[in-house]
Amino acid sequence: MIGNFVADFAKMIASHPEDIRVETKDSEDFVEIALFANQADIGKLIGKEGKMIGAIKTLISGCKAKDGKSYRINVESA
Repeated sequence: MIGNFVADFAKMIASHPEDIRVETKDSEDFVEIALFANQADIGKLIGKEGKMIGAIKTLISGCKAKDGKSYRINVESA
């Protein structure tokens, strides 16, 4: 669910939405979300001073109240 949201949101921002891919890894305490994007789109997804990725983190942190897990997100080159 959260992975799909992150992928859809990233596709709206990216110039190469076909290269967006999300992988999730569950552990006991947190869920790690790896967002893979074209090298040209990484700067757009992170944003100036990390504001764009910070906004995405803020949105998904609201899910912690629902399921009790923390979420970590990493942007990586595809």
